[in-house]
Amino acid sequence: MKEKISRFPLDPARMPFFYGWIVLGAGTLGMVMSAPGQTVGVSVFTDYLIDALHIERSGLSLAYLLGTVGSALALARAGALYDRWGGRLLATVASVALAVVLVLLSFSGDFAAALRVRWAVFLMITVGFFLLRFSGQGMVTLASRNMVMEWFSRRRGLANAVMGISLSFGFSSAPRFFEALIHASGWQGAWRILAAVLSGFAVFSFLFYRNRPEDHGLLPDGPLKDSGRKTHPESHAGRDFTLIEARRTRAFWAFAATLVLAGLLMTAYTFHIVSIFADAGMDRSRAVSVFLPAAVVAVIVEFTGSWMSDFIRLKWLALLQLAGVVILSISLVFLRPGLFVALAILGQGIMQGMFGIIANVTWPRFFGRKHLGAISGFASSIGVVGTAVGPFLFSTLRDVTGGYGPAGLIVALLAVGTAVLIAGAERPE
Repeated sequence: MKEKISRFPLDPARMPFFYGWIVLGAGTLGMVMSAPGQTVGVSVFTDYLIDALHIERSGLSLAYLLGTVGSALALARAGALYDRWGGRLLATVASVALAVVLVLLSFSGDFAAALRVRWAVFLMITVGFFLLRFSGQGMVTLASRNMVMEWFSRRRGLANAVMGISLSFGFSSAPRFFEALIHASGWQGAWRILAAVLSGFAVFSFLFYRNRPEDHGLLPDGPLKDSGRKTHPESHAGRDFTLIEARRTRAFWAFAATLVLAGLLMTAYTFHIVSIFADAGMDRSRAVSVFLPAAVVAVIVEFTGSWMSDFIRLKWLALLQLAGVVILSISLVFLRPGLFVALAILGQGIMQGMFGIIANVTWPRFFGRKHLGAISGFASSIGVVGTAVGPFLFSTLRDVTGGYGPAGLIVALLAVGTAVLIAGAERPE
């Protein structure tokens, strides 16, 4: 019965072409569908939540931090569900869960009016953020990303490049799309419309997602696996590591630290982008407009970096990501119209473009596919902690110092320290 379900409505082994290409397209769409649970999606609703819940910006940031940290702790264990269930079932269940969460959050203003007590409202939105981050940024993303990475090996970098292009434009367009929905239907209506879309995607993921190719008598890369393409020896995992073994290596913690720092800055910048630009004398529309040019930079960087990742050591790409962190951080210290906005776009694009490569390619390349769910789930949980700390750190330092510059300077110094750690990181043997 399980075998019949795995082949419905399409049997990958009977397709006239390599089914991995459908997996690539479906998984990429799944990553885009996680946008409402990503910071890039939440940021558009931040100011509306502050007004509806009658909560301070630092209070909402703290709720976001606690909810995100809670989702990270849960994700560390839930990653093993991918190894047990596979990407198909996990993505379907997670998409339905994300849709339900969005509907509940659309009523958060009504709930807050009924609760009235400030601590109860704070607790409510904290739980809401936990469910939003766990289902969206957590499980939908993990299931879609890992599924694609399992269907490719020698061409994993190429697959990541294709996925990265779509993802960059999808995420960069999301704020404007969500903003249009808000203007058309209100912020509550926008979340309900997105919930309906996600319900449809849950059906799509069940129909077209597929677990690892070996389950269908196929191999990663399909007919391209023996194409004679000469890739870097590091691009193939030496053996399958368990999670415990992976955590004993320097490479795991070095690359995890890189993702934590990039996630911290990316989330803080995105979450507070309207406020950051307002402090620099620029309006909301100018703040939202930077996402598209940054996406163009990210696409160029990610496509080039993904292609190169099959031929060079990953640590060089991680160092480039940290360079993007430094550029964006320093631009926040001196942000004003003109040069420093351009530097912010450049830094965001480099950081965002490299993030997809490091987050997607590192774990199957360094530690194999057998325990990919557990390893990538644990790594993602660490990265999610960084995304949780970022908004709260930036808002707190702004309250204390009166601006976002000190937070940017701290992140830049941390990036330099992380670069030293990455420089000595090699693929474990």
